[in-house]
Amino acid sequence: MRIIVLIKHVPDTWEERVLDPVTGRLDRSASERVVDEITERALEAALALKDRDKSIEVVALTMGPSESTGAIKKALSMGADSGIHLVDDALAGADAMTTAATLAAALRDAGADLIIAGNESTDGRGGVIPAMLAEHLGLPALTFVSELSIDGGRVRGERATETATSVVSAPLPAIVSITEGMPEPRFPSFKGIMGAKKKPVASHPLADLEPALAGSRSSASSVVLTCEQRPGRTGADPIVDEGDAGTKLAGWLIERRLAEQRLV
Repeated sequence: MRIIVLIKHVPDTWEERVLDPVTGRLDRSASERVVDEITERALEAALALKDRDKSIEVVALTMGPSESTGAIKKALSMGADSGIHLVDDALAGADAMTTAATLAAALRDAGADLIIAGNESTDGRGGVIPAMLAEHLGLPALTFVSELSIDGGRVRGERATETATSVVSAPLPAIVSITEGMPEPRFPSFKGIMGAKKKPVASHPLADLEPALAGSRSSASSVVLTCEQRPGRTGADPIVDEGDAGTKLAGWLIERRLAEQRLV
């Protein structure tokens, strides 16, 4: 059985996000890049299945610039058997539709019994890629799963809601999106880090796939034409409470037309 896990390199969420005023895209060089935690949890789910069945092959798949190789290396050091990297300058600025079509082409070419993804990335927060992939590939989709198992040619999961926990299942091959309810990812061991250097990683440009979609030029959604940095906050006038703070605050709000003056 082959499980392909979708992983993603994203800007560190603890650092400042900066837009490139020329391209209108996120300036990914302005902050350190890390493997998105939700995709690490997706990988952990696959590795947990492999722990129970050593015949399972786990493949990490990512789409991004050359530096995204770091995401593949992290996945290999955690225990993935091999990696696939979709890298092409034409993919810069790809929207969800282009991303889904490109990933679907790669998945179709690689072949998988099970595809595991995070429910949404921390940079785009679109949350639509797993469902779009299911449509492209004609596969059943189990979404927002917080527990995962395989039994007799079917994948089973649990989906927690505000009122209950639903048990869902589908025949393989299938695609699953997981939530942060899944276990935390394991840390790479020293043996895993050293062994990752010997594991195969296949890099594919768009020319290797079909259809060869090209980033924002074939994107169906809107493209940012101009952007400006958000202005910094200006200093506020402190209100010292000398027994009349409420009156001063009300006057401040009325002066700025944030409240109505009422006569009693």
